[in-house]
Amino acid sequence: MKPFSINIRGRLVEYCRPAVMGIVNVTPDSFYGGSRAGDAADAGRRAAAMVAQGADMLDVGAYSSRPGADDVPEAEECARLRDALAAVREAVGPDVPVSVDTFRASVAAKAVGLWGADIVNDISGGKLDGDMFATVAELRAPYILMHMRGTPATMQTLTDYADVTTDVIRELTAPLAELEKLGVADVIVDPGFGFAKTLEQNYSMLRHLDRFALLGRPLLVGVSRKSMITKLLGISADEALEGTTAVNTLALERGAAIVRVHDVAAAVAARAVVAATTEENGFGR
Repeated sequence: MKPFSINIRGRLVEYCRPAVMGIVNVTPDSFYGGSRAGDAADAGRRAAAMVAQGADMLDVGAYSSRPGADDVPEAEECARLRDALAAVREAVGPDVPVSVDTFRASVAAKAVGLWGADIVNDISGGKLDGDMFATVAELRAPYILMHMRGTPATMQTLTDYADVTTDVIRELTAPLAELEKLGVADVIVDPGFGFAKTLEQNYSMLRHLDRFALLGRPLLVGVSRKSMITKLLGISADEALEGTTAVNTLALERGAAIVRVHDVAAAVAARAVVAATTEENGFGR
């Protein structure tokens, strides 16, 4: 990966190595039960533990995007996030970048403007809320642009690609241009593993991950304990740590700038192993 930086509330945060983003879920129905924080206090404890294990940033979400998940009213999402973000901030301090995982512009505005989030992580890439791009521009917040087709309920019926990697890159180009036009300078790209992709397409994207460098943006990869691992291996999400670590290692070798994970310590170890194999590091010469 190339070193990158993001502007967090006027403070330039530089990354000379891939960043590990720890997942904090304040939902009762996330696909991986081990990631669910029971309440705001639990979210704070989990966040502090992740930072102690080496997390460079955190991602707090209150709306499960797994297929078949229940809809969460905006008021409920806000109530969960308000308390959880306050607890996370108290636990990790002001300097750890925290993203809010939401597709709603109004929720993003409150999370960044009032509750202490720094970054907006939008699984829909602006498609589920037409106000999202303008809101992010007004907030002057870094934005994670993820590729998805349809909605979480319909996405797995929308997997017709000529070449999945080429098509995903093409479909990210237009929103990137729109964000740039609005003055959103810090955009991170997420190819959306598991979102509107078949099992085979996920691994094809992983195989050709280096192509996403064409977009000229830091690349976030979120594969932690997902079905692309569990279906391949015939296991549950609870059993998917080893598979997740293998996929994260491959993603880091292929240029991922950020890995979004449930298991921070394993990702930090994978990053160290990948770094030790690079010529620039001085090992193996």
